[in-house]
Amino acid sequence: MKRNDLQNIMRRAWELFRTTGKSFAVCLSRSWVIFRLIQRMRSSVVQFSYEKIDGTLRKAKGTLRGVSSLVKGTGKPDDGRTVKYYDVEADGWRSFKIENLITIY
Repeated sequence: MKRNDLQNIMRRAWELFRTTGKSFAVCLSRSWVIFRLIQRMRSSVVQFSYEKIDGTLRKAKGTLRGVSSLVKGTGKPDDGRTVKYYDVEADGWRSFKIENLITIY
């Protein structure tokens, strides 16, 4: 694990703490779950679910492996509040707020 990884985990945990108002221990635990999800998506396709903005449940199959050729622009910088992934079923880029992640299958 790199030092930059730990910085990202803590940055996400503090962002969750500020936005949700939950205890920092809960936010840090959630941040580790997000980190593990991103690590798994870098090596394979992962099934997970999250709550969309309109309140519906979204079951997704996402990856970050081998999709660098599909990037069309520079995109928005990572603010620590969202997770960006390539949806293999919808064949496009998607993102979700880190506090909306429900489970990883």
